[in-house]
This record gives sequence, structure tokens and C-alpha cells, in this order.
Amino acid sequence: MKKIVILISGRGSNMQAIVEAAAKQQWPAQIAAVISNRADAGGLEYAASRGIPTAVVVSKQFATRDVFDAALQAKIDEFAPDLVVLAGFMRILTAGFVEHYAGRMLNIHPSLLPSFVGLATHQQAIDAGVKVHGVTVHFVTAELDHGPIVAQAVVPVLDDDNEDTLSHRVLEQEHQIYPRAVLQFVEGKLRIDGNRVHISN
Repeated sequence: MKKIVILISGRGSNMQAIVEAAAKQQWPAQIAAVISNRADAGGLEYAASRGIPTAVVVSKQFATRDVFDAALQAKIDEFAPDLVVLAGFMRILTAGFVEHYAGRMLNIHPSLLPSFVGLATHQQAIDAGVKVHGVTVHFVTAELDHGPIVAQAVVPVLDDDNEDTLSHRVLEQEHQIYPRAVLQFVEGKLRIDGNRVHISN
């Protein structure tokens, strides 16, 4: 039984998708905790309603990123997770924190990496005039929005798209591919080889 800790900063819609998939599909895994860096994150209430332990480590209360990451790491490790899942966790993590969870921390980013790192990815895609956009699930490395790619989904960029319409279609794909990728990790189907992820059947 694998233990999963999910980190959120807001409503946690990807967290909800993972929690619901785990329950519906009866994963051999436990969502051990949902942790936020914001006390007002809407996803905390949802997690509590599902009987999942929650915790808050407020980033603004720490003088530096290093000190915050150390406190966050200590809180995560109380739950002894096999996997840490970033689900809309809006913090840039320090190299030491990332190294501590190397090979067992996943992130989802709303673009087809390595294109459009950082924020406002949907507007970046529209401004660039690309014909396709999408979402990427990847293992986390110290380089922002990089790391071995587990899964990607593609959506078309329509002529009349704006940031909201495009983000809505991308989010629909996020809710499909992220639970699938987490389950593949739980089932031991993911193997990192350099910058590639091999997925076994």
C-alpha cells in the first residue's frame, strides 16, 4: 500500500481528481495527507470532507525559502510518503528539497514542456501563435518546470481562444492524465532513465 502526500495552494482540482480516481478505481494506495502553504486553500476543506488528514505550513511565515522548505519537508515526512504530488502548489522549491524527494515527486504543468515554463502558460501559447497546447506530468528536478516527462496531452488552440477558454480545455485533460500517471507510479510502472521515463505494461 503506497502512501501519497499531495501539496496544494488553492482549490486543488487535480488533487480532487486524484482522490476520486483512487477511491473509484480502488488503488493500492492511501492519500496520507493534503498539505497547503495557504491556510485559505479551498482544497483543504474538500480533503477533510473525504477524511484525509490536512496540514498547513504557511510560506509567508518563514524568512527564506530554505527555512520554509525545511519546515514543509518535516511536515511531509511525518506521513512517510512513497510519493509527493504537486497539484497546483505555487512555490518554487529549493534544490535540497527536490533532491530529498528525487524520483518520487510528480508535478503537473499546463503546457507541453519544455515550451512555456512558468506562469500564464495559456496566454504564452496564444501570444506565440502555436496551433497546439497542452499539459505535462513530469518528475520534479531542481530546474523549474523541467524533469523527466511521464505523460502529455495535447489540445488544439482555436482561432477564437482566450486564456479562459484554452485553460478550461487543458484542465479537462489534466484531470485525466494526472491520476493515470500517479497510478502508474503506485503500480511500479515508471522507470527513470536519464531524462526519459519508460512505462511498463
